[in-house]
Amino acid sequence: MSKANIQWFPGHMHKAHKQIKEVLPQVDIIIEVVDARIPYSSENPLIANIREKTPCIKVLNKSDLADPEVTAQWITYLEQEQGIKALAITTSKPEQVHQITKLCEQMLPNKLGKDKQIRAMIMGIPNVGKSTIINILADRIIAKTGNEPAVTKQQQRIRLPSGIMLSDTPGFLWPKIENANSGYRLAVTGAIKDTAIEYEDIAYYAAEYLLANYPDRLKERYEFETLPESDHELMEGIALRRGCLRAGGHFDIYKVSTILLNELRSGALGPLSIETPEMAKVEKVAVAQLMAEQAENKIEKKKSRKRNYKSR
Repeated sequence: MSKANIQWFPGHMHKAHKQIKEVLPQVDIIIEVVDARIPYSSENPLIANIREKTPCIKVLNKSDLADPEVTAQWITYLEQEQGIKALAITTSKPEQVHQITKLCEQMLPNKLGKDKQIRAMIMGIPNVGKSTIINILADRIIAKTGNEPAVTKQQQRIRLPSGIMLSDTPGFLWPKIENANSGYRLAVTGAIKDTAIEYEDIAYYAAEYLLANYPDRLKERYEFETLPESDHELMEGIALRRGCLRAGGHFDIYKVSTILLNELRSGALGPLSIETPEMAKVEKVAVAQLMAEQAENKIEKKKSRKRNYKSR
């Protein structure tokens, strides 16, 4: 499986990061919306770097699409960090969304009362449902929504019925994805525009993961008597069952990739999670080692350039 070719950091996202950094000192609490299926991969490391001691609510949205047992593990894991509370919601149940404002008040009791106001900032990567959450909290259409990533383009401030002043921010990714697995997971869930990826690569990544972690779902959904042993055999089997064939009996890889990814994203395969806290722990260590090596290599290259310059 080759690496997906993904454009991570468009200009408006760079601008959004800069704006958020400037406004953050005036914020009492951060509401970071992540995808409940991939809380680690959809968590923006830039936010962790700039929030410092500002309290944070991690909102695990689309929890109806995620494996409930794994989501419970994520909540426990995320709340181990000081100043963080985690909340699993789905926007199809507005009462769950309104728990966000209640949690803000619980975390900031000193901000309640006459002449006081909680200043919150909501943020998250593209396509995690942030705009829909804002509209529910505001009880009116404030933010434009859509299935395509990066709908929100600029910051706006909204006074909620609860009295909270909410700053909305554009969804943005970060300059470079050091963890290749996170890149694939973001693409699988649709956090990145489909025009920016090799569709087949992403589908094969999903097929491999589903075979290892949710084999019974695949067997039931695609009516396999015997489950395929490899990702390629799985894709071929789905193609045969869904009529994704070309002349000569070859299966149409693009069509079957579309079917698998659409059915995964829509929940047709049932609620499933594409990463666990244990996976995140291992990958965080690997990423830290990789970044340390890259930093060391950068220093060595700089030293080498200096030596070459002096020897001229």
